[in-house]
Amino acid sequence: MSYLLFLDESGHDHRSMPYEVRGGVVLHASKLWPFVQAMQQREIHSFGAPLDRFGAELKGCRLLDKDRFRWASQQAPLADEDRRLHCRSFLQRGLRKETPRRVEFTAYGQACLEMATGVFELLREHDASLFAAAIPRGVARCSSGAHPLYLRKDHVFLLERYFYFLQSKKQHGLLVMDECEKNEDRRFVRRLQSYFRRTQPGRRRATWIVPTPFFVSSEMTYPLQAADLAIYCINWGFRLPRRGMQAGTRPEIAKRYGDWLAQLQFRGAVSRGGQTFRTYGIVYVPDPHEPRGVER
Repeated sequence: MSYLLFLDESGHDHRSMPYEVRGGVVLHASKLWPFVQAMQQREIHSFGAPLDRFGAELKGCRLLDKDRFRWASQQAPLADEDRRLHCRSFLQRGLRKETPRRVEFTAYGQACLEMATGVFELLREHDASLFAAAIPRGVARCSSGAHPLYLRKDHVFLLERYFYFLQSKKQHGLLVMDECEKNEDRRFVRRLQSYFRRTQPGRRRATWIVPTPFFVSSEMTYPLQAADLAIYCINWGFRLPRRGMQAGTRPEIAKRYGDWLAQLQFRGAVSRGGQTFRTYGIVYVPDPHEPRGVER
């Protein structure tokens, strides 16, 4: 059996997010189907119906938009049946391009927060681990003289931590990625495979990480939707100030989900040169193009 790392990204449009983050969640193959079923059940419990019936998707930017918090706080928490009833009405009105009623806005906002919290609970219950690498928003691209198959430092650190995780479990791991623009996906695969073939650390890490990623559609893949939520919350609600990660947060996300992120991130120990170093699943890289140096 193997582990699967479901990878997504946040902030790559360089618009409003404080960081550019790539990362995701790891699930063991034996936990994958139970996790998917539990996500489906939680979605119906929260919203009263699968969102794909209404052309919607479980994405962090939609579940945790500022308006969702505002709508949810308009009145006391609704009873489960009332929330589901009004939430379905909200979604149906959206299809008909009608303006929902106030109670329907409230129900949808509360359902979104209920679902987001439920996703983190399910990740914990299914022994998921969280990995992510963040860089500053709008960081300059590497110089034009760089090798076209150069794999950025934050991506290397992300793979490094996944390798440490797999090494500790003594099991192989797959990479499952959200398909985006095909040409960009191809370029990333070329850089990735070049790293695994042409560098000594890459060849060593290919002993546990399968170097060929699989691309799937996030709107049809619940673990990728969970990864999207987790990465969105890292972007807005998780900081490593001693490493220089000090951009402002959205307090409502940091307060509600910061502890979940800290609990779920991978923690490991690495021995090098007679010393043991602690390593964590979430890493901040101020400059993804500087010489790599010692990776911890």
